[in-house]
Amino acid sequence: MIRRLYPPCLRSPLVSVGIKRYSTMAPVPVAEIGEELSGKYRPYLLPKEEAEKDWISELELDTVEGISREHLQRGESPLKIMVLYGSLRERSYSRFMAYEACRILHRLGADVRVFDPKGLPMKDDVSMDHEKVQELRGLSAWSDGQVWCSPEQHGTVAAVFKNQIDWIPLTTGSVRPTQSRTLSIIQVNGGSQSFNTVNWLRILGRWMRMFTIPNQSSLPKAYTQFSDEGRLSASGNRDRLVDCMEELVKYTWVMRPHFESWGDRFSERKERREKDEKKAREQREREESEWVEKQRVEVEAVKGEGTEIVVAV
Repeated sequence: MIRRLYPPCLRSPLVSVGIKRYSTMAPVPVAEIGEELSGKYRPYLLPKEEAEKDWISELELDTVEGISREHLQRGESPLKIMVLYGSLRERSYSRFMAYEACRILHRLGADVRVFDPKGLPMKDDVSMDHEKVQELRGLSAWSDGQVWCSPEQHGTVAAVFKNQIDWIPLTTGSVRPTQSRTLSIIQVNGGSQSFNTVNWLRILGRWMRMFTIPNQSSLPKAYTQFSDEGRLSASGNRDRLVDCMEELVKYTWVMRPHFESWGDRFSERKERREKDEKKAREQREREESEWVEKQRVEVEAVKGEGTEIVVAV
């Protein structure tokens, strides 16, 4: 075997057959969120010693790491990514896949938070104040981008996953919580590879007015793809997942400064203007009515005193 050593100035110091390629850039800083929040929303984190030897730590991600570091050095806040998965099973492959996506995004400096769907009520019109509903909606409003990972059930998204999307409002008053947020979509399959679910997720993302990245991930025969510990085996499918997370980070950095402008539409500006004009008109009419009533009361009071008065209206 021929091993070729490169000088330290090069980003990939060791490249040869059979030798892993490492990034030599310093890790991108990750936002600290406190022990309580970290325990709740970062269950994907590995012990430090294990993480240092993990396959994700060995990835060469210099380009996107450089992009993230540049934004952070300018004083910008880390990207905020919410991750959803679609199964409640103890050995849930959509959760395993979602956690791997989280670890990659975490490596790239994003503040990644996973929502646990356990305990979320079925969508109805009476449970809006349920704590799990409020938690989900709060995370969605907080996020700059999202990752959706669903199993395929009968050729489409699983009910557990769809229930989460149904609880996320398209509008809250004048605010559109998901407007222009970026979205990465993933599906896991019990059988051969399919793209039915990612196609449906793409439709859902468009309906929620999100920007779904062009790339996508579909994992065939998921039961063969993970170790007993729930770690994704090396394959082209794993490489595709890395591609998708890189792409999500790049697009989110580009999109985030323009979230407000993306939501500025002619039709909505016209609607707001008409509402404002109607409100102003109703206010004028109310004030005029109050003034007339006030004058009438004053006239009655003066008449009661036996004095004739003329009021110009």
